[in-house]
Amino acid sequence: MGKTSAGFWTVLGVMLLGGCAHQSQVKVDNTEQPYRIGREDVLDIAVWRDAELSRTLPVRPDGYISMPMVGEVHAAGKTPTELADSLKQAYQSYVQEPRVTVIVREVNSSRVFVTGEVAHPGAYPLRGRVSLLQAIALAGGFTDFANSDGIVVIRSDSKGGQIPVRYRDLISPDGGHELMLRPGDTIVVP
Repeated sequence: MGKTSAGFWTVLGVMLLGGCAHQSQVKVDNTEQPYRIGREDVLDIAVWRDAELSRTLPVRPDGYISMPMVGEVHAAGKTPTELADSLKQAYQSYVQEPRVTVIVREVNSSRVFVTGEVAHPGAYPLRGRVSLLQAIALAGGFTDFANSDGIVVIRSDSKGGQIPVRYRDLISPDGGHELMLRPGDTIVVP
């Protein structure tokens, strides 16, 4: 019975260790996302044929804007179309068939943060599609003490979570998948 028990535990141990031998790949969604209005963005809001209700204004740090007649309206996190629909609903009782257009005049909220062992840690504007490699380059590259294979991207969107990334996978010639950053991502280089 001792041999059978020892054999069982050996097989179980090998199976458990075999399951831990490979690192699972994290599935990263690089699809293009619609632009979401953020805090500190500047918006042009036009109500057709009503210049007194039209405004150019920033989104406050609390995510709201102040509009005539309807008051406080939450703008952060919405697409320009969603905000226009909200304003249209709010103005229905004041304006006959309101037509509202929202245009993002200045994008000030889209930033990524790079911290840890990079030459210039800090916040960097996210203009267009920016990859992880490009953000590391913006931060001046790695310091001498960086663990480039221990990079973690902390994503703050609805799915959230941490995405572990190895630099050698990003630059490998056999098609390492590039990670496209999103507003609010934090890159940690240990």
